[in-house]
Amino acid sequence: MTAALRAEWAKLRTLPGTGWLLLGVVAATVTISATVSASMSCTSTAACHPDITKLSLTGTYLGQAIVAIVAVLAVSGEYGTGMIRTTLAAMPRRTTVLAAKAAVVTAVTLAAGAAAVLGSVLAGRLILPGHGYTPAHGYPALSLANGTVLRAAAGTVLYLALIALLSLGIATAVRDAAVAIGAVLGLLYLFPILAQAGSAGVQRYLEQIGPMTAGLEIQASAGLQHLPISPWAGLGVLAAWAAAALLAGGLLLRHRDA
Repeated sequence: MTAALRAEWAKLRTLPGTGWLLLGVVAATVTISATVSASMSCTSTAACHPDITKLSLTGTYLGQAIVAIVAVLAVSGEYGTGMIRTTLAAMPRRTTVLAAKAAVVTAVTLAAGAAAVLGSVLAGRLILPGHGYTPAHGYPALSLANGTVLRAAAGTVLYLALIALLSLGIATAVRDAAVAIGAVLGLLYLFPILAQAGSAGVQRYLEQIGPMTAGLEIQASAGLQHLPISPWAGLGVLAAWAAAALLAGGLLLRHRDA
């Protein structure tokens, strides 16, 4: 396993664009979060956003798409060049190869995700008070010393890691980069679209089972009793999606030709 981890780290590190994509996760997440925070006002004439923790992490909606691309390329790049045959010849235990890929992709995603989330929370802490989100209006300063904010921040980092694993599993199953990226993004963004088109009961059900809608409830810090699913349960739904994708990808990797 150690040899497989070293090999997968070397491949991911030398894959063209990996570093820029991971930097893009941080930059896109923080930039969008800061922009949205700066666009919100809480005054006597403007409605206040009820959840500033979730507001400060808005950039996750874009950052997750870049995370998905990084994870997909970790697999599809080898299929595109034919290097997967060399990999499997050197490491016949295919589940070990997939496990090593998952570990390496998870590690780099956790690092990029932590930087992105910390930057977003810091941006919210600095920007939001200037737009009326102050203790005088019932909004304490964002701080990781607050247990709810810490749960939302740490949960968002885990959310991004699970998105990476979901994407890795799908990419392993379909092999093609374009198809895999389309499948991941469709899976993430289709549920919210369908939810808006249905009745209240259907909307709530789709929000409970959708990987993005359920998973992002981990960011909620207000109105928890009105959520369609609790924060940690929502993250568990995403974990189930990721596990199912990895299982499917692993089975296909094991039983079909490279």
